[in-house]
This record gives sequence, structure tokens and C-alpha cells, in this order.
Amino acid sequence: MHFEQQGTGETVILIHGLFGSADNLNNLGRHLASHYHVVRVDVPNHGKSPHWQQMSYAKLSLAIKELMDYLQLGHCHLVGHSMGGKIAMATAQAYPDSISSVVAADISPVKYPPRHDAVFSALHSTPLSELTSRNQALQHLIACGLDEGTAMFLIKNLHKGTQGFEWRMNLHGLQQAYADLIDWPTAQLRYNGPALCVRGGDSDYVTAEHRQAFVSQFPQIQSKTIAGTGHWLHAQKPEIFNRIVADFIGKHPIE
Repeated sequence: MHFEQQGTGETVILIHGLFGSADNLNNLGRHLASHYHVVRVDVPNHGKSPHWQQMSYAKLSLAIKELMDYLQLGHCHLVGHSMGGKIAMATAQAYPDSISSVVAADISPVKYPPRHDAVFSALHSTPLSELTSRNQALQHLIACGLDEGTAMFLIKNLHKGTQGFEWRMNLHGLQQAYADLIDWPTAQLRYNGPALCVRGGDSDYVTAEHRQAFVSQFPQIQSKTIAGTGHWLHAQKPEIFNRIVADFIGKHPIE
């Protein structure tokens, strides 16, 4: 996987969500880098990382572990948002002796129903060969029914190359793997280390019905809610989110 790193100290790996990139958690990365070695990854099929046709959580967690081995990390902390939170939790379950703590931002260890059909449709229908500006793509996505915040987030993936505009993410690969990304096949596994769920107060990604799934799979789970935020809680109230994450990691030093 492509990755960016900054800072020194204990390592914290930051994992973005679906349609994102390493830049999505850059604000948190800068905040943590004064005390930690921060590694921000491009998940496969995103950013500058390789394109995959299969994206099971077993394969994604193995990719995180292989990155740890490449960086010669015996242990690290994991922080992930949305899909990245699922990758973080799956990695902690698969390699518990290597993970000192895990933070899942606005995501639960459960199977979700499909909820990105409109996004995939809007992205596929974007007339890339006809674009002369990024604003045209933005207006197209909004015209397809996406809210402006989501549309602005998505066009961060729009890259202008020598042949014109193109999506940096592997859109077809993501759609092919989508059923695996909303699934959660590791519900029988447990991670007994420190774990935190940070949810947006206005989001429906983490609900009361998910409590038992957290407790059974992550017995030490703690939770924090950031009022007045939705699924993009780290972008809506970054100061509060950054402080919550830093405080949690600081209470669980690598032994």
C-alpha cells in the first residue's frame, strides 16, 4: 500500500473510509505527529495504492500487517474511519498481539445494508472525457442527487492526467468488492485489547442495536459521541475528534 509518514515515537496507523485517501485523516495525523510516528495509508483501490478486484477484510487486514512488517513495527495503534474502522477492527481481531489499541470512527462491527448505490451511479455517469474543470464534475454529482458535502469529498479523487480527467480510485474494483465491504464475516472473533468507538451524534452508522456486537467482539470497548456531527465527524469537529483520539491512545502506551 502507498503510505505517508510523519513524526516519531509509538506508531499510529490511520486508515480512511470508502472513496477516500490518505489525505482524509491528515488533520488528525498532524495533531498526533507531535508525539507519535503517524502512518497514513491509501487503502487498495484508492489513491496511489494498487488496484484489487477482491477486497475482503481478511485480505485488507493482512495488507496492514504486511505494512507493519515492512516498517519493522512490533506493535502499533490503529485508527480508522468508516470502512477504515472496519479494517482497523478486523486487523485487531486477526493480529491481536500486534495491535496496542484500536479506534473505530463512526462504524460498527456489523454487516450493513447497501447504501452507496446513488454514489456509484453518480460517479459512473460523470462525463470524464467532456470535463474541462473540477467544478463541472462537482455540479454533475450534485445534479445526480448527492449533497454538496459528499460531492466535494468525492471530487478529491478526480485527477487530471495527460489524457484528461480520471478517477484516481478503482471505481469498478470497488463496486465489484462492495458486497464484501459492507459485510462483516469476523463476528466470531474477539479483540481483548483497548478499543474505542467515536460516533457522530447525528449519524445512523452506529446505533443502539450495535451495542451487543461491540461488546461481544471488543470486550473493552468504550464509546464517545460528538454532538452535532454526522458520519464525517472528523471533518466537522476536528478539534474535538483529534483530542478524543489522542487522549485514548495516550492512555494505552505500547508495552
